[in-house]
Amino acid sequence: MLPTLLIVEDERATREGLRSALEEEFDVYSAAGTSEALAILKSEPIKLLLTDLRLGGDSGMDLLDAALALPEPPVAIMMTAYGSVDTAVEAMRRGAWHFVTKPLNLDEVEMQLKRALRSRTLETENVQLAAQVKKIHKLDRLIGKSPAIQRVSELVQQVAPTRATVLIEGESGTGKEVVAHTLHHLSGRPAAKMVIVHCAALSPQLLESELFGHEKGAFTGASQRRIGRFEQADGGTLFLDEIGEIDPATQVKLLRVLSERTLERVGSNSPIKVDVRVIAATNKNLKDLVGKGTFRDDLYFRLNVVKVEMPPLRVRREDIVLLANSFLQEFAKENDRPVKPLSDAAMELLLSYSWPGNVRELRTVIEHGVVMCNDSVIEARHLPQFLHIPTDHTEYLPMNSPSSTKMALDAPAEFNLHALETNTIRAALSLAGGNRTHAADLLGVSRRTLQRKLKELGL
Repeated sequence: MLPTLLIVEDERATREGLRSALEEEFDVYSAAGTSEALAILKSEPIKLLLTDLRLGGDSGMDLLDAALALPEPPVAIMMTAYGSVDTAVEAMRRGAWHFVTKPLNLDEVEMQLKRALRSRTLETENVQLAAQVKKIHKLDRLIGKSPAIQRVSELVQQVAPTRATVLIEGESGTGKEVVAHTLHHLSGRPAAKMVIVHCAALSPQLLESELFGHEKGAFTGASQRRIGRFEQADGGTLFLDEIGEIDPATQVKLLRVLSERTLERVGSNSPIKVDVRVIAATNKNLKDLVGKGTFRDDLYFRLNVVKVEMPPLRVRREDIVLLANSFLQEFAKENDRPVKPLSDAAMELLLSYSWPGNVRELRTVIEHGVVMCNDSVIEARHLPQFLHIPTDHTEYLPMNSPSSTKMALDAPAEFNLHALETNTIRAALSLAGGNRTHAADLLGVSRRTLQRKLKELGL
């Protein structure tokens, strides 16, 4: 994949001349002014910025400042017809990598761009290597001593160094994304990028563009070429969360990329080769979806090379103490507070709760306790009120089990499903602090499903 370059020049002839000269070596974007350039910088993974010092009524220095303030700033080279020492020093003092003077020598421009890119690559590798040294023992994020979580750890260690596609299945909040990060950091490509796509959060058209990118003019509103997540993850890992939510048309394109390791941007017929390790996750049973005809069986087989099944917290209760203590350390540090232990009564409360939201819910509960406690020990009263309501673990039996059938038969005649749904959704929203994405995760549904339920129930 070619490195991305943004050329910002208000003179059209110069701008198009640079594009023509450099497009064989770089994936070139162009802009005539600051506002257009910033829009591209915020929406695309631009590696290199080549900008004029004077842009009509705008200042290239202002653009430089704004570009370098971005979370992932490009390497910047300034063009100026006013090549004084003072101008060069000021540009480089503000963070420009180098400058070139007009009239431009195209060979020099290309050479400086390539040098800038090599310099940034070395810097990035050094930073990533240092970070990797700190993360060698990434398995310590899979906290627990239960047989269920130990089986997951052993499988992750076995699979991580390979190129195999991995499917992670499990209820919401069980730690599927933690496993995905662990697989990436223990892989043979830990210094490369891990790109995450939350499939349920995007409409089919947006998801297709997000995954595969699009060409300028591919559809209404496509004013610039867009690099998709597959291309962004080239050489690294792509994590597709909530894979069960993707529409049939996107399933076909995804299958082709997995099979042929090539893709086509929306609006293009030119194949692009990609080297990406795919990890997918879902809180649904994809095999069941295949049986219902909503998920392609051939795509399921491509994704299900290795399956990791995440156990719910209710079947690994021996891990609750370890997880709670880990979260106590995390949130005490995050909130600049001393680490306070949980009282026996508080711990008993945690051990007796059914945890429908799994590890994510436990994490939220511990954060609540750390924030609310002004004593030396976190007592039961410092934990959320819903924990104090007795629960019956049989509510989490499979719906076709004998016990669940008996429960349904024993339900009182006045039992109100509308009220049950309403109360459950309100409880989830309360626990999530009003955050609908988090509430949907706790309920084990997509955000779109929750939005529809809220409308149906008049909430």
